[in-house]
Amino acid sequence: MDPLADVVRRRRMTRAFRPDPIDPALVGRLVDLASRAPSAGKSQGWHLVVLEGDETARFWDITLPAMGRRSFRWQRLLEAPVIALPLADPRAYLDRYSEPDKSATGLGSGVDAWPAPYWTIDASMAVMTLLLAAEAEGLGALFFGVFKGETKLRKMLRIPPQMELLGAIALGWRADADDTPAGNDGASAGRRRRRPEDIIHRGAWRASR
Repeated sequence: MDPLADVVRRRRMTRAFRPDPIDPALVGRLVDLASRAPSAGKSQGWHLVVLEGDETARFWDITLPAMGRRSFRWQRLLEAPVIALPLADPRAYLDRYSEPDKSATGLGSGVDAWPAPYWTIDASMAVMTLLLAAEAEGLGALFFGVFKGETKLRKMLRIPPQMELLGAIALGWRADADDTPAGNDGASAGRRRRRPEDIIHRGAWRASR
């Protein structure tokens, strides 16, 4: 099987981790690969706030306080040794498209000039590349939303206000299969994967078949 196809087919969202640390150099390699994702005008307006080891407790204390943690289904998610917060920076795109080679586009005038939020799109592609790179290295990874405590989290981590927080990525070595709860792939894992013919609309939009 083609190595890329093999990695894409193997990748799953991991919800149970061992607490074993990840070498910072390995995290650096993942980010180096993620930095090669597409970027409009090579604006590269994305960042990661990385919490490692004991630092991850600060994230969970804010986003999943102790009261709710006792009933949390994915207890071993809390053992992930790395939590990375991907951020998209619209300002980087406005600055880049105000430079001489891009200024004629008018996209440097403000976020409303853009037909779509390319800072979010590009950061999302970088996150996807990072997830695939983690799989290629034998790591487990989970991208998930930060639904509670974002304001407090941003203040604690000194995240600038213009930065868009996409969510969080848990990284670590997967827990052994016999040491994880049933259904570790999540409730949605059993849903049928759409076929190419369900997705492709050749020539023009066609009603669902």
